[in-house]
Amino acid sequence: MARVFDIIEHIDEGPDVIVQRFPERGSGDFRIGSQLVVRESQAAVFFRDGKALDTFGPGRHTITTANVPLLVNLVGKAFSGQTPFKAEVYFVSLREFTNMKWGTPQPITIQDPILRMARVTGYGTYAIQITDPQLFVSNIVGTQHLYRTRDIQSFFRSIILTKMIDLIGEMGKSIIQMAAFVEELAMGARAKAAEEFAARGVTLNSLYIESISPTEETAKAIDTAASMGAIGDMNAYMQYQGAQAMVEAARNPGGGAGTGVGLGAGVGLGASMGQMFGQSMQQQQPQGGQGAAAPPPLPQQAAYYAAIGGQQAGPFDINALQQKAQAGDLKPETLVWKAGMANWTKAGEVNELSQLFGQNPPPLPPE
Repeated sequence: MARVFDIIEHIDEGPDVIVQRFPERGSGDFRIGSQLVVRESQAAVFFRDGKALDTFGPGRHTITTANVPLLVNLVGKAFSGQTPFKAEVYFVSLREFTNMKWGTPQPITIQDPILRMARVTGYGTYAIQITDPQLFVSNIVGTQHLYRTRDIQSFFRSIILTKMIDLIGEMGKSIIQMAAFVEELAMGARAKAAEEFAARGVTLNSLYIESISPTEETAKAIDTAASMGAIGDMNAYMQYQGAQAMVEAARNPGGGAGTGVGLGAGVGLGASMGQMFGQSMQQQQPQGGQGAAAPPPLPQQAAYYAAIGGQQAGPFDINALQQKAQAGDLKPETLVWKAGMANWTKAGEVNELSQLFGQNPPPLPPE
């Protein structure tokens, strides 16, 4: 025989329990005159046939046909106070849930204006509060069939991640620059997700990003890009690498066929290096005399990227940037970046570039 519940209450509410079903399984057998006990920061919602019906706030309530009108209309009025009716009660916590976690279960791939493609991970916290318990039960329990805390949190996390990915794409920032825009990203993601939460009777009070970082593979790509920018002249770098290989071959004489191959490669490379070195010396030899010392090679100039006309342009060396400054395309407030810089910076704030402004030649004197 089914058990008829005369007292309906939920006592053991843990700190992380968002909603608790009563009874835990199946439908409850209630009757007119049953006592409903709702504690502070709780709301009790009667649920039947997939619908959230009458809602009760804190206090002790005696169930009557007057205070469960929607339930009575659904069940039918042709029952006496002794005849039980079946329903479920969901006790919803109305307190604020802080320090709830969100994070990327796996790396996400984004378009990157500098690296072209990048894979990133992120995690953080958020805080919610249920402000419309009947709407919450209707949309989360009735529509999503969720009432366990872990399932509800997983659903909320998917909303946050979807909005976060959309916003990263809209911002058009590189993962190299992302650390400078964490606060803006968190505020934007919260604003985008707030409407989704409100439609389910929940207020998203706060959203924080604790970390957003590239994966190990993307970090290696960033290091490689920075190294290439520091190298500057790729031909000189390849010559240096060839010379290093020749030194290593000389240190490892070995024997057999491998020795012949290595020696032949070393000789060919040595000849090639000697020829290049000779040509370089001839080009640098001054015409005024044979004994004069040749000057050292010119230092490699840094390559800058510039935000011109709302688009990334470059790379440019100092001479090219000077021409653009004279033409008015490069201004002190124009954002620039080169390998080794943490963020895009105004050209006028870069010591190496600030001297380009204010050096335009005076007008020619009249003939």
